Amino acid sequence: MSQINDKDSNEFNNFYVEEVIKNKESSHETGEYNEIKILNGLISNTEEEEDSSSDEEESTSKTVAIGTTVGMTVGIGGVVIGAIASITLSLNFLTAQSVVGITQAQCYFELTNAVVTSVDDINNFDTFKKVVEDIQANKDTLGIEGAFTSSGMDSSSDWRFKTHLANLPVYYEYQKDGITSTEAIKGTYLDNYKNVWDLYINNSTCEPSMISSKTVDDASSEFALGEAVFYQNGTWAFNDITGMEVADEDMGMLPIYIGVDGEENQGLCTGSENYWCVNKNAKEEDIKATLDFLAWVVESDTGREALANDMKFVTPFTTMTDYLPENPLVKANQEYNDAKKTPVSWNFTTMPSENWKNGVGSALLEYAQGTGTWDKVVESFVDGWGCKKSTRSL
Repeated sequence: MSQINDKDSNEFNNFYVEEVIKNKESSHETGEYNEIKILNGLISNTEEEEDSSSDEEESTSKTVAIGTTVGMTVGIGGVVIGAIASITLSLNFLTAQSVVGITQAQCYFELTNAVVTSVDDINNFDTFKKVVEDIQANKDTLGIEGAFTSSGMDSSSDWRFKTHLANLPVYYEYQKDGITSTEAIKGTYLDNYKNVWDLYINNSTCEPSMISSKTVDDASSEFALGEAVFYQNGTWAFNDITGMEVADEDMGMLPIYIGVDGEENQGLCTGSENYWCVNKNAKEEDIKATLDFLAWVVESDTGREALANDMKFVTPFTTMTDYLPENPLVKANQEYNDAKKTPVSWNFTTMPSENWKNGVGSALLEYAQGTGTWDKVVESFVDGWGCKKSTRSL
């Protein structure tokens, strides 16, 4: 990748960074990335055709097309925390949990008979479950609506559970069997999946019967306004929850514990399924311009500042040592890395198809509403997996 400095790339400094920020779009379906799309075709969505005879190819080198969606290489997911008690930043969690903006709120950790007295004590599902249920039982005293935000199952939110949460039983089955993919999932950890789902829907800001119409905006608002303590999402969600009632320094992340052996050493879900790509059918000068631009993004001062702090992306590049983002959720992940915790890999690309995810999502919703059984979830998860895999699982 060629080198570019700020002095030699005025067209980038004056135009493209602004366009990147202005046209940044979050993907509700994949969720794990803050995807970006730039006007004039510099970066195109995967739904757009890669056509070497397109207008992009006929353009100047400043508007070269990259043939696929750009995803910021790493997305980190877990249980976002904000809102229980005042704990100092001496914790390795970078989290001060307090019910911000609710004057009558009482610190959970200071409650008589609180299950734990520090977030450091939460490192497995059994402990987490006890804490969640205790918070729910004391929600009126704490001045909150529920331990968890609503587990919305509309299309803006259901990916958090039919894909991201579903990744946990897949990951642990792969780990147990020593594989990285399979044509036939066994469902070894679906009881664990059920336990987490039950915890979410039964200790929430709303009744399980209401989640069909709840959105990801509902969940982020509930969290940002201090109405809930826990919110399953990731680093990409920071811009949706910052600047509200819960201060940035009052946020942190917990791994998604599901009750498996050794999970005390588990880190956050970390990985990506989208990458920076260049259309090989573009003109040679356009390919070079694209590579120059990508190099500028991760090497120049302006590009790195925009990537780390304007967009608040995860920045896993060797050139970004001095440009770590201020995003507290990214910092929380770094704490887990420094503690040598084992990250959970994303395994979305091994899931059979979007139809499989939708089947699991529908079964989860029916179970939550009381119109279906958990056996139907298992059937959708295991039997549905056996269907022919699509060429690309989103």
